[in-house]
Amino acid sequence: MLADRRGSVLPQERGELSAAIIGYLRGGTPLPGDGVVPAAEPYGDDLHLALYVCYELHYRGFADVDPACEWDPALLSVRRSIENRFLTTLRWDATHHDTTDDAMAELLVEPVRGHGVSHFLRDEGELWQLREYAAQRSLYHLKEADPHAWVLPRLRGRAKAGMAAVEFDEYGGGRAERVHARLFAELMTDLGLDTTYGHYLDAASAQMLATVNVMSLFGLHRALRGALVGHFAAVEVTSSPASARLAEAMRRTGAGPAAEFFYDEHVEADAVHEQIVRREVIGGLLEEEPQLDAEIAFGIDATGHLEDRLADHLLGAWREGRSSLRPDGPRVAGLPVHEQGHK
Repeated sequence: MLADRRGSVLPQERGELSAAIIGYLRGGTPLPGDGVVPAAEPYGDDLHLALYVCYELHYRGFADVDPACEWDPALLSVRRSIENRFLTTLRWDATHHDTTDDAMAELLVEPVRGHGVSHFLRDEGELWQLREYAAQRSLYHLKEADPHAWVLPRLRGRAKAGMAAVEFDEYGGGRAERVHARLFAELMTDLGLDTTYGHYLDAASAQMLATVNVMSLFGLHRALRGALVGHFAAVEVTSSPASARLAEAMRRTGAGPAAEFFYDEHVEADAVHEQIVRREVIGGLLEEEPQLDAEIAFGIDATGHLEDRLADHLLGAWREGRSSLRPDGPRVAGLPVHEQGHK
């Protein structure tokens, strides 16, 4: 069977686990042995690159990989082991609330001024840092809304209708030029970045990969539908104020009109989406399946936990004048060469 030539190329491995997965997809090596997955750091580069590569087979795939690998039973078995390693740790570290109401109440409290990435970028971020932020986030935003679409067949009634309404907006309301993934590509163009799908995978940090992987994890498993709705709620509730700060950052640094427009669009759209998600999606799901209350709360908590880890990584590097990108990935414009890729 011919490979799908529309996909990106396989990335560079980051350890024994990802090397085995990537080698297997290339057709030259066996899958990892029994002890490899348990030994992998649950938030580390090796595990999350391996998981990201497995999940990407369900999206656009890779140009050098047979599309039939998407449903390879042996690969799915290893992926399940990787997922369990990640999910078990995430449940232990990020289960803070028993109910959706409690999790939502905390979510509605804005972070202390200056403690978040959007605060930093608005107040003191430089253009090279905005470029890095966009390069990292491109792993999600170039397929924005796709992971959440997996949940639609698993909902019904108000929850399904509300979720479909929000997703319709994310996909441009029927207009290709308004699809949010396309708007993000235009933002990247303003910032002088390569808009090729998956281009910055080798540069993306483990923390960034984990924030994307958790969406795919929740989306691809019906049993985790409540967690995906919780994740979606966390994104929509926090998006509008953060987008307002990021739009200010783009204006202050002269990033360009498309860069400003992407975040201005999210300020307005996500303020409306928040209400739909809270009243219709969460309200409807709990009305139909009240037993998912704690699972929705977990999805909210897990999202915050992984975003906090990403923020610590980004801000820790930037406040020291270092790049947040991995050294063996593509560079972005603006950062002095001697600082590019430092960990």
